[in-house]
Amino acid sequence: MKKICFMLIAVMAYGMLSAQFAGIQNNEEQPLPAGFKPASTNTFLSQYPAINGDTRQATFRVVAPYAQNVTLQLSGKHPMTKDDKGVWWYTTDPLVVGFHYYAILIDSVPVMDRGSQAYFGSNWESAGIEVPEGREGDYYRFNKDIPHGEIRSLYHWSEINGLERHINVYVPAEYEKNPKKKYPVLYLVHGWGEDENGWSVQGHLANIMDGLIAGGKAVPMIIVMPSGDIKTNSDVRKASGDITDILIKDLIPYIDKTFRTYTDRDHRAMAGLSRGCAQTWNAVLNNMDKFAWMGGFSGSGRFGPNPFNPKAPVTTVETAYNGAFKDAEAFNKKMKLLFISIGTAEGQGAKQTYETLKDHGIKNLVYHESQGTAHEWLTWRRALNDFAPRLFR
Repeated sequence: MKKICFMLIAVMAYGMLSAQFAGIQNNEEQPLPAGFKPASTNTFLSQYPAINGDTRQATFRVVAPYAQNVTLQLSGKHPMTKDDKGVWWYTTDPLVVGFHYYAILIDSVPVMDRGSQAYFGSNWESAGIEVPEGREGDYYRFNKDIPHGEIRSLYHWSEINGLERHINVYVPAEYEKNPKKKYPVLYLVHGWGEDENGWSVQGHLANIMDGLIAGGKAVPMIIVMPSGDIKTNSDVRKASGDITDILIKDLIPYIDKTFRTYTDRDHRAMAGLSRGCAQTWNAVLNNMDKFAWMGGFSGSGRFGPNPFNPKAPVTTVETAYNGAFKDAEAFNKKMKLLFISIGTAEGQGAKQTYETLKDHGIKNLVYHESQGTAHEWLTWRRALNDFAPRLFR
């Protein structure tokens, strides 16, 4: 009997401690600071990270009672402070609005914050936090009062890659209501370290396009979001092939066979951000029989020495991309739009490219700047919001 009583007491004590620890983990032990609310990027019911929309400050908390050091990695490294319950805290200075990846370093080991949803960035499942804009950010938020398109998750076979490849495809709200109507297509590529889900998740592409189309600002279009990487699996262990070849020989034929598309160059565009911008320039300028519209966000073409390959020939505006720009008049007749966008905190490289092309006589050029933003998703949302309405007009 004594043994049973002891076991019951032990179980009850363990349950109380477990409940108390669970309460700490689930952020239940105290209310949020005044003016703060859970970030929109949090997991279900997670109160932290918490955002103050007025001050643009964020408060982070980590339950790690046995850790010696905990550091927030968000635009630099910030040591967190431990309280008497084993909970670590840090409140930031005012942050730049938009989406930011972050990590938690527990005794120097980077881990994901379990309070955040997972976002694939920098080649791993990373935590992320959205610092909200005011009403100027409504264009990428869900609008319950307008028709909504769909993001379709599909796989296609790539002979070049030797396996199935995942893509996301946006179709406008009217697609199923007009069974005989054909649509132009935009191929939209992510940047290095991210994947084909970036534009639909971090970029809020569907919300942006739904709003533009509903407002009559953009032509209804299909948008294909592929991976910019050569994939591998247990059978295909070594990456091989070329992204441009996969696009031209595998993906475009699949899209034209699967969806109701116009198949001529005048109804096909391509754009990308960062590394995806470089992939866009290579693909479009070497296949101008396939595309009549192109855009680059946070990047542009390169003329001069190649910083990534010092042994490569130095190019000029006339020799780069197999001489695509050499005859400016011929280029102008083929390319209906060359859109170059950059965040003002990213430097002047893109503007220099724009000026070089303009001075060379290239027309149908548009230079766009995102004020106050750097190499981040808010820059690219703004770029898409300006780029898409210009297409297929």
